[in-house]
Amino acid sequence: MSAAHRGAIPGLASPQPLIGRLPALYAQDDFTGRFTAAFDEVLAPVLATLDCIEAYWDARLAPEDFLDLLAEWVGADSSASAHPSLERRRDLVANAVRLHASRGTAHALAEQIHLVFGIEVQITDNGGASWSAEPGGAMPGTPEPFLAVRIPAADPALVPLREIAEFVEANRPAHVPASIEVITAP
Repeated sequence: MSAAHRGAIPGLASPQPLIGRLPALYAQDDFTGRFTAAFDEVLAPVLATLDCIEAYWDARLAPEDFLDLLAEWVGADSSASAHPSLERRRDLVANAVRLHASRGTAHALAEQIHLVFGIEVQITDNGGASWSAEPGGAMPGTPEPFLAVRIPAADPALVPLREIAEFVEANRPAHVPASIEVITAP
């Protein structure tokens, strides 16, 4: 977090001037007024921050420089702070905790790709869950794990394939190999 963003702000008035909290004898003294005004100038940004602290915890309202710190706190993907779109970064941070609950699933990976890159993808994996009333029933999926990511695009040259491949590699289940392909969509 940059100190320039949270430091002294010229002309910011303290919402609670210290001189108003002193007994009348001191409040009328010129020296005391100037002395406490120096503290008011230093404390004004702190009090202003504390007055709206709940906005700092909301990814949709937090100041941009604080958003990067918030992203680290909630474990949002590191590409969130490097992404040029502020709105996309806010969405990724706001949804990070919810997405952690389903991390490693095809649905969560597709949603993360959409939040980070703004691209809708189709993900197929071999896993599954099933039940059978009789023992020895067929198991769902295939014995060899796989994850296939298909990216429909009208112009495949515009797809940031290398960045998406790095993102998938970092966010897929460690034991599941992944393949990525761009398919031409009308």
